[in-house]
Amino acid sequence: MSDTPQVLLPHYLKTLKLPTFLREYDKLARQCATDGVDHVRYLLRLAELELIDRERRMVERRIKAARFPVVKSLDAFDFKVIASLNKTLVLELARCEYVERRENVIALGNSGTGKTHVALGLGLAACQKGLSVGFTTAAALVHELMEARDEKRLLRLQKQLAGYRLLIIDELGFVPLSKTGAELLFEVLSQRYERGSTLVTSNLPFDEWTEVFGSERLTGALLDRLTHHVHILEMNGESYRLNQSRGKRQPAAG
Repeated sequence: MSDTPQVLLPHYLKTLKLPTFLREYDKLARQCATDGVDHVRYLLRLAELELIDRERRMVERRIKAARFPVVKSLDAFDFKVIASLNKTLVLELARCEYVERRENVIALGNSGTGKTHVALGLGLAACQKGLSVGFTTAAALVHELMEARDEKRLLRLQKQLAGYRLLIIDELGFVPLSKTGAELLFEVLSQRYERGSTLVTSNLPFDEWTEVFGSERLTGALLDRLTHHVHILEMNGESYRLNQSRGKRQPAAG
């Protein structure tokens, strides 16, 4: 009978889905006994460990569901390299209050200035705040939409895209869209209008977006929705990647 608690407790903790309790209870019990900690504080410490670990696992699941090509934080971004970028605004956006207000973000700038890095950093911040995030490139999204339409599952995909609290569409403007592709992308953005936040990165200024969508009417309607509640990140300057590459080569050259 003396072994019964050692058998039942792990079973109960597994059933209750408390893996951190299961992993830590014995070690922490010995530590608390040594330190003279009472049972209430012992339970408090165990509960804190469980909550911390549970939040970590939830963040990991949200990051995986977002399908980021790589995980990057804003801490790793060198704001000094892109003088045109408003660092204060970016750090304010990292608090994710704009997502709660269903506002949009558009990062504009020439190639290599770190737009994707900033988008990934803001996406990671949203995951850490408990928000659902989706990441895709404009070309990949249009391809996925057209494929879904052909396979008669477009409504399901549109519902999924509309459900993200933050949808990040990277590299808009790198590839011109077909008429059908442009219309499908417009529909996705229209469905998210004032229902969820969308972050778009583009290497083109707004007056050149017609080249991507192939229609002034469609482009105008799209910009009307995207820019109604929007934060603009100006990211023009010398290539961020090129400067990083130079920085890595300089010590070797020295």
